[in-house]
Amino acid sequence: MRSLSEIETVSKRSSRAAGYSWGIAEEVAKNIRLLEIFNLPGVKNLNSFFKKKKKLSLDMISAVNQDNVANRDGYCPIIAGVNVLDQIKTLEKLNQVNFKKVLYPLLFLPFISRATAVIGKRIFLKIDDKEFLLNFNNNIYSNYSKNEIIESANNVYLKVIENRDSFNDDEWNELYKLSEETFVEENESLKQGGAGAGLTDND
Repeated sequence: MRSLSEIETVSKRSSRAAGYSWGIAEEVAKNIRLLEIFNLPGVKNLNSFFKKKKKLSLDMISAVNQDNVANRDGYCPIIAGVNVLDQIKTLEKLNQVNFKKVLYPLLFLPFISRATAVIGKRIFLKIDDKEFLLNFNNNIYSNYSKNEIIESANNVYLKVIENRDSFNDDEWNELYKLSEETFVEENESLKQGGAGAGLTDND
């Protein structure tokens, strides 16, 4: 089994050889490592993309809008991902963003996962009928578990999810009231025995 370090190094070098700058190649390497950690086929999709890249007519998006439509074969997943990550603070205000036709969309996914850590909010990502909930770049919940290559997606949709408690005020107050039973009333003995309360100064 290949180590994550090997995967990251080879992904970085192959991305540079495929025509991306060293900076972008480094981002791709982090992404492929992330996909493999979450048991998603990063290496498989990256290898397939690079084998076909020269024959593809890629749209290289720069400014990301609420609705984005590719005019050629489809958006380059790497350039689209880099720009979403760079512009995520602005895109957060839009709440949702749509892309029509993204090539190799699994290579786009880890950029969005990393964006969740930047804004401190979860993002729901839908790639055609495949759904992903991206959680602060710590884990991914999905209805997709196949080890396959996805060459193209007609619709890619992402929605920023506002942070909300999973419980109501009554549940919180009840739990808090129970926690109060561990509180100890402070007395003179506790004050003297507490941290930093000794009578001798050793400084």
